[in-house]
Amino acid sequence: MGGWWVMLPDTASAAVVARRLCQEGVRSVSHASGRPWLIGCWDARQEVSARAGEVRVVVLGRSSVRAEVLGRRLERVRRPSEVEQAVGGVAGSFHVLASVGGRVWARGTASAACRVFTTQIGELPVAAGRADVLAALSGASPDWEMLALRLMSPPVTSTVLADRTVWQNVHAVPAQEVLAWERDGRRALAACWWRPPEPHLSLKEAAAEVRTALVEAVGTCTAAGGTISADASGGLDSTSLCCLAAREAGHLVTIHWEGRDPQNDDGVWATRVREALPSAAHLVVPAGQSPDWFTGVGGLRLPSEEPCPWVRDFAKQSDLLQRVAAHGSRLHLGGGGGDELFTPYLAYLQDLAAAKPWRVWGQLRHHHHQWRVSRLSLARSVLERTSYRRWLLDAAGHLALAPQSGFAGMLGWQPEPRAPGWTTPEAVATMKRALRTVAANNPQPLSPHRSVHAVLQQVREGGNTVRVMNQTMQGPDIALPYTDDAVVTAALSVRPPEAVQPGTVKPLLGTALTGIVPAHILARQTKGTYDADFYQALRRHRGQLLALAEDSLLARAGLIDAQRLCGAVHFHANHADTAPLIYTVGCEVWLRSLEGGSPASVPHVLSQGAP
Repeated sequence: MGGWWVMLPDTASAAVVARRLCQEGVRSVSHASGRPWLIGCWDARQEVSARAGEVRVVVLGRSSVRAEVLGRRLERVRRPSEVEQAVGGVAGSFHVLASVGGRVWARGTASAACRVFTTQIGELPVAAGRADVLAALSGASPDWEMLALRLMSPPVTSTVLADRTVWQNVHAVPAQEVLAWERDGRRALAACWWRPPEPHLSLKEAAAEVRTALVEAVGTCTAAGGTISADASGGLDSTSLCCLAAREAGHLVTIHWEGRDPQNDDGVWATRVREALPSAAHLVVPAGQSPDWFTGVGGLRLPSEEPCPWVRDFAKQSDLLQRVAAHGSRLHLGGGGGDELFTPYLAYLQDLAAAKPWRVWGQLRHHHHQWRVSRLSLARSVLERTSYRRWLLDAAGHLALAPQSGFAGMLGWQPEPRAPGWTTPEAVATMKRALRTVAANNPQPLSPHRSVHAVLQQVREGGNTVRVMNQTMQGPDIALPYTDDAVVTAALSVRPPEAVQPGTVKPLLGTALTGIVPAHILARQTKGTYDADFYQALRRHRGQLLALAEDSLLARAGLIDAQRLCGAVHFHANHADTAPLIYTVGCEVWLRSLEGGSPASVPHVLSQGAP
């Protein structure tokens, strides 16, 4: 898994970097001038390229576009910004890379499943699809301030600090923006290639768009034929993907791992899914026959460009991928992102109260009973209207408080971050300073609607996760169709109050897939939990976690107090207290994975120091 590419401007000075990169087995694409433009190693099956006159476009990733169609569309392109029209309506998850008369246009996905990064090597601007590749090229070191910020829970770096990476002087292009260079390499003015939709559609209208987008997204996964696999947890998100894939896949393999909690009914619903898909092959991994969470975490070394909170799941996910690979799977579908897209964030009540206050009270009656809070408390919370800047300042001031819970914790622009109890005062001060610095620049939220901003923040965390997972996992690539831009756009188009129906789980998704997912499965109203699996993993692997803490590189850097971390990792730990653990462990494992300052994943030719 995991390739890499580097993009160069159409200048003579780019030849020095190009010579360093152009080794045996490395692919190369030129500008119309003949100078090097794209260099790297990627799966040829993931590339669709076309040219017309001085226009060169490469679509890298999982897409529905065909080269001949793309070529015809390019005949009308005269300016870099017109490239977006040429890829309009293309389903999937992919980078769009273009050279138009030597002027460059590059972007990833709105969900952050594909990203673009940039840095300077001397006076030369260079871009890439991986931050660690640029770090190796430029000799960059880890950014300790960003590592401190990565300890916060829940995370905020995908929105609040979307232009920074964990490498010094390596910058990220925010997911909704494009990287544009003039022919001489000068950066053009920042421009957005994607904006979130206005949430204006009825449930029925939005469901029709979601259905089309999901069918096309899964179609990009099945189009190449052969065997694909999919998670079959029993939840509606993964079930929907299994039912969609079963209609088109040459051969589908589903996999379900059983949880340890006897009250978790996911297994019951997963059985019903298997019964509904008799033509697929179904793998069931009994409880105890797949690795626990945190298995092997003490010795884990991952070739990832940034810290990964899912190091907790690495052994289990690797085991599942190996099992489906043994059955011939070339691509594995996961339901990640579905919860975020189809469970409206409660801040929609604040949006509704501001726009149509007479409509919000009916919604509050339902939440009054669900959350068991007084109507007065509900009204006060919902009527609170803080700006995004004010939210950032408040979040900075609340870092050391106990985590928010219940109804109040689900309002605002996004869940407020907290510093874990084992963070040092110096690290907390760094977090506060960073949030206040961002606030001082009066940043704009991802959307003027709080609920849309919050959903996008969580979607981008998920997109970022699958991107990094595919850099590190062995076996078939993982696809999360719910993070495809078309699916995200369709889901965000619904009026949030219509996507909330008491007694119904994810009505937008259920309505969209009526007739594809069996009705008795769409009627599920429960959701499985895995607390028992978490606590057993904590008990069994506490020794490895303590060893990480006692010899912590984060502690040596003054970011965490190892003794307090050890004290927090015990058998009866409160779930809220241990929730930040995965972010701390992810940062610790990432630091231990560095070799001479660069991840082991970086190709050898890039590991020789800056040119």
